[in-house]
Amino acid sequence: MKIATFALVTATATAFTAPQRTHMSSRSVGLRAADVASEMGEPMMPESEPEPELPEMSMSMPFMARPAALTGELAGDVGFDPLGFAKSSEDLMNYREAEVKHGRLAMLAAAGWPLSEVLDKKIASAIGMAPLLDASDRVPSILNGGLGKVSPFYWIGCLAAAAAIDAYGIYRSKNAKDYLPGDFGFDPLGLYPSDEEGKMRMQLAEIKNGRLAMIAITAFAVQEFVSKAGVIDETPVFFFPLNQVLKAYANSGYLN
Repeated sequence: MKIATFALVTATATAFTAPQRTHMSSRSVGLRAADVASEMGEPMMPESEPEPELPEMSMSMPFMARPAALTGELAGDVGFDPLGFAKSSEDLMNYREAEVKHGRLAMLAAAGWPLSEVLDKKIASAIGMAPLLDASDRVPSILNGGLGKVSPFYWIGCLAAAAAIDAYGIYRSKNAKDYLPGDFGFDPLGLYPSDEEGKMRMQLAEIKNGRLAMIAITAFAVQEFVSKAGVIDETPVFFFPLNQVLKAYANSGYLN
C-alpha cells in the first residue's frame, strides 16, 4: 500500500513538473537557434501577426456586400456606399476629402444661419445699413431669394478664400507626410491628440458632426421655403429669452 501510494505521488509530481522541463527545453532550443543564427549573421525575422479578416457584408447595410474599398480604416467608415462611387482607395480618399470639406463648411453654416437671423437686423441698424433678412426673418438663399441684396465683393472674397484654401490643401496632400484627407496642419489650440486612439476619436467626432450639419443646413433651407418663416421663429425657445417666448406664445393663443 505504501509502495502504491509512493508511486502515485511520484507520478503526480512528475505530471506537474514535466511541462516545465519541456517548456525550458523548448526555450533553450529556441535560444540556441537564435545564437546560431546570430553567429551566422542571419537576421531574425519577427513573427508577423495575421491580418484581421474583413467582414463580407456591410455594417450599415447588412443585406448588401461590403464595398471593396471600404475597409474600415477611415473614421466613420461603416461600409455605406450603395451606389458604388468608391471603386478604389484613391476614389475613396477623394470622396473623403470632399466630405470633410463640405462637413466643415456645413458646421459653420449650421451655426451661422440662425445667428444671422438673430443678429442681422441689430448689426445693420448699428452700422446704418439695410438688413438682408426678409419680412419673415428668413436669410437670403437660393430657395428664399434675396441673394441680389448681397454685395458682389462678398462673393468675390468668398471665392478667393475658397480657392486659396483648396490650393493649400492640394499642396499639403502632395508634400505632407502621412497626409489624411482634410489635414491642413491647423491646430492653434493644440486640441488634436498625439496618440492614435485619440486621433481616431477626434476624426470620428468631426466626420459625424459634419454629416449631421450637412443634413441640418439642408433642413434649414427646405423648412424656411415650406413654412415661409425663419428658423429662429420656428424654434424661438433656443434663440430668445424665455419670458419673451412665453409672452409670444400667450399672445398667439398657445398658452391660455
